[in-house]
Amino acid sequence: MTSPVDATALADLIVYSDEVRGALENGKPVVALESTIITHGMPFPRNVETARQVEADIRSEGAVPATIALMDGKIMVGLTDVDLDRLARAENVMKCSRADLTFALATGRFGATTVAATMMAAHAAGLKVFATGGIGGVHKGAETSFDISADLDELGRTPVCVVSAGAKALLDIPKTLEVLETKGVPVIAFGTDELPAFWSRDSGLKAPYRLNTAAEIGVLLKMRQNFPDHGGVLIANPVPEADEIRQAEMAGFIEDAVARADREGIRGKDVTPFVLSAILELTDGRSLDTNIALVRNNARLAARIAAALV
Repeated sequence: MTSPVDATALADLIVYSDEVRGALENGKPVVALESTIITHGMPFPRNVETARQVEADIRSEGAVPATIALMDGKIMVGLTDVDLDRLARAENVMKCSRADLTFALATGRFGATTVAATMMAAHAAGLKVFATGGIGGVHKGAETSFDISADLDELGRTPVCVVSAGAKALLDIPKTLEVLETKGVPVIAFGTDELPAFWSRDSGLKAPYRLNTAAEIGVLLKMRQNFPDHGGVLIANPVPEADEIRQAEMAGFIEDAVARADREGIRGKDVTPFVLSAILELTDGRSLDTNIALVRNNARLAARIAAALV
């Protein structure tokens, strides 16, 4: 089992679960999963239930899940049931992006990995496909706040395929697309011509590219591997139609939640969890049900893509 970065330097930092290690050694498909959905995205015990269900979805497609988190000064690649419960119940867990990952490791703090940090850890661990809910991006008002997620830089530099339901709909999606284009990130809509917008299947924006099968995505990723400096690929997978909240309805909820964050002076990495929590309240829990449905949908697609690469 080889790593695309300095294996000697990371040998003492990366801890593979037995299941993940066995899969990598035997050439089986593995899908990375983030951990902020457990600590910052959903309330307990729904967070643990969802994490286990998403892992089961990946296994049902013939792949192995590798939930990534920082615990006791180590990068955990694949969590046991005990690890998952410890993380879900822990207090003051750091929300770790690129800037925070080494700080959490150096101090021994528990850290939940965002899209950016999960990509970093997945690449270090030799994983090529990662399933999440939605990526971060350019926040509305970024022309004055300069609030732009590190996820976009990570996609521009780290060769991992990220399967998502698009950028989180509370963001400025047109500007997010522009930044991704500038950074050379292919944005591929799965089975649709329109870019999805997280809770909603449609954003009103045409997707840059469209592919219709996991096998076609696998061909693209294999071609990208010939150019190791070309960074990641973003797959935008629309939430199942039965589970979506239509864009016209969501727009009002998002506007109210963002206004509430502004009034309360919420800034930086605290904005997204605050707004998601406010939207959960405003939608009477519907947004959480949709969030779970889209994460599971992305996990199943990611497993099929990982299988296409093996």
